[in-house]
Amino acid sequence: MTSLLPVALLAVPLLGALLLLVAPTALRPWLRVYGLVVSGVALVLAVVMVATFDYGQTARPQFAVDREWISGLGLHFHLAVDGISLPLIALTALLTFLCFVYLSWGDARGPGQLLRARAGGGRPRAMVFTLLVLEVGMIGTFLALDLLLFFVFFEIVLIPMYFLIAIWGGKGRRGASIKFILYTLLGSVVMLLGLLLVWARTGTLDIVALGQAHGAGMPRAVQILAFVAIGVGLAVKTPMWPLHTWLPDAHTEAPTVGSVLLAGVLLKMGTYGFARIAIPVLPEGAVAVAPWLGAFAVVGIIYGALACLAQRDLKRMIAYSSVGHMGFVLLGFASLTTVGVNGALFANVAHGLITGLLFFLAGAIKERYGTADMRVLGGGMLATLPHLGSVLTFAAIASLGVPGLAGFWGEMLSLFGAFQPGGGLPRGLFLTFMVIGGLGAVLTAAYFLVMLSRVTHGLPERAPAMSAGGPSGGSHRVGDTSEWPGERPIDGRRGRRLLPDIQGYEWAAWVPLIVLILLFGLWPKLLLSLTTPAVQTLLGALS
Repeated sequence: MTSLLPVALLAVPLLGALLLLVAPTALRPWLRVYGLVVSGVALVLAVVMVATFDYGQTARPQFAVDREWISGLGLHFHLAVDGISLPLIALTALLTFLCFVYLSWGDARGPGQLLRARAGGGRPRAMVFTLLVLEVGMIGTFLALDLLLFFVFFEIVLIPMYFLIAIWGGKGRRGASIKFILYTLLGSVVMLLGLLLVWARTGTLDIVALGQAHGAGMPRAVQILAFVAIGVGLAVKTPMWPLHTWLPDAHTEAPTVGSVLLAGVLLKMGTYGFARIAIPVLPEGAVAVAPWLGAFAVVGIIYGALACLAQRDLKRMIAYSSVGHMGFVLLGFASLTTVGVNGALFANVAHGLITGLLFFLAGAIKERYGTADMRVLGGGMLATLPHLGSVLTFAAIASLGVPGLAGFWGEMLSLFGAFQPGGGLPRGLFLTFMVIGGLGAVLTAAYFLVMLSRVTHGLPERAPAMSAGGPSGGSHRVGDTSEWPGERPIDGRRGRRLLPDIQGYEWAAWVPLIVLILLFGLWPKLLLSLTTPAVQTLLGALS
């Protein structure tokens, strides 16, 4: 029965999305609950998978489903889970559920309610459908053990994310969505060519068999060519500098839940591909390209940090921070060591939790103030909205890598992997990468502290309140609370209605992330014991 878990994980959101196509319009008042229930069932299945997983055999694929798909081409519908994919599947199910919590609870006019009418029609049914299809693609990518099946799921996510940005995004959503789809589609075409090259030289698309063959049947030149082609497609999704330029626009214009899933899961699909396909299937290509991968990684770390220091928009700053954090992940992979790859996988999960929380917070701030411009916010949030300011401070400190929080371990282990690289890589070069990466960690602390000084500290230049008489026009000004339900407290001295602090449904969406950031920060063995045996097997080809 446990072998049915992967199929059930895909079937639940897929059937949930298909039922929306035939559901009567009378279902509309229940759409918020419907999405919450469907994603909740998927989360329960993921929890069952975590609970029944054999932790003594983390390197072995479990819950395997292997059925012939297209007999003439030798394609199989092959799904399974191991220590590398299990944390990412659980992260995907959790973040999707929390996005529906954020959308579903509270009054329909409250913050986070993307199902409310916008610009003449919020398309609530389309929103729920899009998020469920997105969940199918994300989970399927981490389950697939056939190269073509992996590619199919890898591509499924592009269309729903495109529509999330294009329909429910901000003013610049059209350009951002087109840029996103063009970059990712072009990268995927290059990756497909690399996958086809592997198929042509080996005659199989089975990822497990290819990993066990350690590149047999593929000369070194072919492995290098295939690694570069596959790596380019994965690097666009990661994103790696200089293929990152679609990311800031996509994050800035995407709705809150779109940014959360984009940063929390979609970027991990690219880095996961390096661990699942590129390194174990093409070991000689990995050794040859690793110095270049490390070089691009550290340039991304420094570039992302400097770009963050130059940003005024909070969402755009968080987007650029992802370029830097993903640079640490790529550096860990480039080291080709157990420590470095473990650090990369740990940083994957930590970044999903922390940056997901940061984008939730950025969305809540923008909905309250009507802007994410840090200069307009004016500072003093700890005085005016103490709970929101405190959680933002916690998330920023976690992201800059303070020991005791999840963000620390991945970056530290990635740098330590570069200190003593494997696979016969030049140690002097990787020591240089380590030093540059360490400088990037210092710059990361700098831009988050600058952000906190602008947003949470000091005295507020503008009180987050509005005239008690309400706005005179339809625009959402800083502190406009006209769309908030019910009566809000009145500041008697100023005669203005105050903005509320964190609401109950926001706590419900954010507390699980806060708890996991603390748990993995204080007890990193929870993840490292899961990934280490799988990583040792993954790197076996390099020995």
